[in-house]
Amino acid sequence: MAGKLAGKVALVTGAARGLGRAYALHLADLGAHVVVNDINLRAFEEFDEAIEAESVEAEVRLRGVRGLGIQADASNKAEVDAMVEQIVRDLGRLDILVCNAGGMLRPIERGKASEMPEDDFRFIMDVNLSATVFCCQAAARPMKAQRSGKIVNVSSQAGLRGNLTGDMAAYCTAKAAITEYTRLLAGELGPHNINVNCIAPGLILTSRANAQFGRHLPENQAKASATIPLRRVGLPIDCARVVEFLATELSDYVTGQCIPVCGGMVLSPS
Repeated sequence: MAGKLAGKVALVTGAARGLGRAYALHLADLGAHVVVNDINLRAFEEFDEAIEAESVEAEVRLRGVRGLGIQADASNKAEVDAMVEQIVRDLGRLDILVCNAGGMLRPIERGKASEMPEDDFRFIMDVNLSATVFCCQAAARPMKAQRSGKIVNVSSQAGLRGNLTGDMAAYCTAKAAITEYTRLLAGELGPHNINVNCIAPGLILTSRANAQFGRHLPENQAKASATIPLRRVGLPIDCARVVEFLATELSDYVTGQCIPVCGGMVLSPS
């Protein structure tokens, strides 16, 4: 169904590498004009992620659509508001928002629920939850005006399942809050013909996960796959295809939902 997003304008945050890049390129493949946002538009260089052009926005343009790169901090409300205003000014509208910016960006070993430093807690909540809230608020304004829109937030299996160690407490809490915020926003924006949903990825092979956790190593993949009903770790395209569902007319009667994209990992005990 190539071209089913022809003429639509999409904003993907945290899109200069990894899952965000996969979402941006997949939406471009479907015909959308894509705004690539990141706090560092050269982020693909951090983990030696191979790309097809000099930048991700250039990769978007290779697909025959408009690609715009905007370097902005998604956790800074003023920068987010200015970014959305620029999108509407330059591209005329905003139809799709994918709130992907965030991550577990502090050392796991100091992330215990009873001990995590205040600075770590505030930072992780900001880059995940605050960034999502600010981007959704900014995107809601033009979407309300045009009476249409699709918002896709990114939660995580970490936000759906507890653990027995207290690890990654701030990240788990932030992702759980994103799921609930998605439901609240969906209730408010539904009468404006705006769908709001989220996905909850499991173990996905990304350049950062490979570098930080060695997820690409055969022995680690084998260990992880044994806990997943589909017996493999995920690929970025697995998540991008669910974003496709939530960003297109296929999901016109779906809102307020959180869809796990985890190969069935959600079925297993933590």
